[in-house]
Amino acid sequence: MTVTRTDRRRLEAIVADRSAPQKHVWRAHIILATAEGCGTAEIMRRSGKSKPVVWRWQARFMAEGVDGLTRDKTRKPGKQPLPATVVQRVVDLTLGPPPGDATHWTGRMLAKAAGVSLRSVQRILEAHRLAPHRVRTFKLSTDPKFAAKLKDIVGLYVDPPAHAVVLSVDEKSQIQALDRTQPGLPMKPGRAGTMTHDYKRHGTTTLFAAFNILDGTVIAATCSVTAIRSSSASSIRSRRKFRWEK
Repeated sequence: MTVTRTDRRRLEAIVADRSAPQKHVWRAHIILATAEGCGTAEIMRRSGKSKPVVWRWQARFMAEGVDGLTRDKTRKPGKQPLPATVVQRVVDLTLGPPPGDATHWTGRMLAKAAGVSLRSVQRILEAHRLAPHRVRTFKLSTDPKFAAKLKDIVGLYVDPPAHAVVLSVDEKSQIQALDRTQPGLPMKPGRAGTMTHDYKRHGTTTLFAAFNILDGTVIAATCSVTAIRSSSASSIRSRRKFRWEK
């Protein structure tokens, strides 16, 4: 094996470069030791590499020169890439409605439905710029004093008056059938789905529930607001489907 003066300078520069990758350094050491006339055993001792490794990089240098030492040959992937049909199925599921009562697709739900791993789903979503867990809210107000009202309300939280207590109260006794005030836009690559932050009600119901501490059962019944107003508390407790266990 012949090492020219130019190749020797390049190899010595690699060895002296502190920022050079270590794999390039020990490969250069193997070639420099070979140029000095060292045998395979001595090269193995100096570099700490096995005999096949020494022979491999000696052959690489003779075939490709110094550039061959700084470039790894490409290898076939350990696993075959997912077929295009599987990738498209994950994308179609993501853009479609979620199953059951779920509000959105999760990575594990998509992996189970498509029969692939969670990491594969994450790579597909990242490549197609899809984010099913994100929703961008919007609302266009027609109130001409909206900006001033918003400033007053937000100011109570950001900079409340001295010795003031700010309370935020919401109803808890009613279960509402809600719908958004405006239709949202579906999710697209690079854009999250949209929906308004406010809603309109389609009626309410009230849940009565009791917990039996003896056996852990929950006794419950629902009743509309109209029925509550027209019925007394005793008549509600007398219903068969709602019994308070003593």
